Order: sequence, then C-alpha cells, then structure tokens
Amino acid sequence: MTATVFEKPVCRLAGDRGFLVEFGDSIDPRVNAKVRAMACVLEKEKPKGILEVIPTYRSLLFIYDPEQTDPDSLYLLVEKLENSRADMDPNTFRIVEIPVCYGGEFGPDIGNVQKASGLTQEQVIQVHAAPEYLIYMVGFTPGFAFLGGLDERLFTPRLETPRMVVPKGSVGIANNQTGMYPIASPGGWQLIGRTPLNLFAPWKTNPFLYRAGDKIKFVPISESEYNRLAPKETL
Repeated sequence: MTATVFEKPVCRLAGDRGFLVEFGDSIDPRVNAKVRAMACVLEKEKPKGILEVIPTYRSLLFIYDPEQTDPDSLYLLVEKLENSRADMDPNTFRIVEIPVCYGGEFGPDIGNVQKASGLTQEQVIQVHAAPEYLIYMVGFTPGFAFLGGLDERLFTPRLETPRMVVPKGSVGIANNQTGMYPIASPGGWQLIGRTPLNLFAPWKTNPFLYRAGDKIKFVPISESEYNRLAPKETL
C-alpha cells in the first residue's frame, strides 16, 4: 500500500476536549515530518487555550480548554500554520547510539526471531543493528520510542502470552516494529537484547536521551561491556 500525504490536513473532533489533525493515511517518514514540523512550531509558542499537543505517527492531537477556544478557531489556526510553516530541516535530527547486548539472558526471545527469519543469531544481530531507525513518536511509557525502519526479514509476531514484567532497557521486536523499554513494565514484544543505559532518568533536568525526529543506532556490545556500562546500584 502506497502512503498518501494529504495536501491539506484533515481535522476531526476527538471528544469534547480533543482536536485531531491528520497529515496522511499511513506510517511514512514524509507524513511524520509534517507532524513534527507543526509540533515544533506549536512548542515554541503554544496558542491560547491549547493545553497539550500530542504528536503521533501521522497526526497531532490538541487537548484544549473549551472555555478559551473552540474547534473552529483551532481549524483556522491549523490552516494558518500549514500555510506559513517551512518544512522541517531534515538535518536537524540527532543520531543517538544505543549499546545493546544481544541474546542470552538479555535477549531470551532471539531464538524466536531466528526461527521466523531463518537467520542465525549473528545474522539477526547484524541485520537489527544495521539501520538508523527514525523515532516516529515517544509514548506508551516515559521514553518508549516507536521506531521505523525494521528490516522485513526480522518481522516477528508478538508473544502469544505477554510478560507481566519486562526488564528496563530491554530491546524487542513486535511484528514490523522494534523498540526499547525505558522502564520495567508488562509487554508482549520478542526480547532480543538489552541496553545498560538509563533511557529514562527522571532525576535529570532532561530525562530523555532522544526525542521524536531523532534516529536510533543500535551498537552490539559484549556482556562484559554491558556490565562495565551499567549504572552501579547503591544501597
């Protein structure tokens, strides 16, 4: 299916406080670039009445105060911004390297990916670590990055029975997506490795290593390197 980038954004109501702005009909870098471009404009100076702007793969959701603004005003705002904004500079993204120890206790499901792909473990690691993955959006849990660009050979269905707890830092695959778990949480992704980095550090001024629009580059490391890089637990 070929992705369609809408010539003009399509606006829809989403409940009594939500206003959804769609830029395309599927997951596509061109569509997401338009989402991020408008989100950047709105982050610089949030218009009156807009409480929150939530970017997704192909749309923006405005949460607004109905006592300060209304859907007609928001539609005019979107139209104005769409006509005046320049496309996002494709060179503004950062490439964030994420060290990953693949397989073993850190990647207990890598064998499932091998079976689905017909590749050896070393080939799975090589193929998974090769791309620079675009971060389409961040959400689900703090710092969970939804990445695009997984090689089709690694497409693997989710686990039939999700885990109650996935260790923080786990790297997994679910169907045509790959991603990282910044905190321990339930999850059904096929776990193929783990990073020693703190992907979500709420004690820092900037708690995240990356943002939507950046690119992730996975770097395979050994278990000894993992242990060297892992934050030391303090009593």
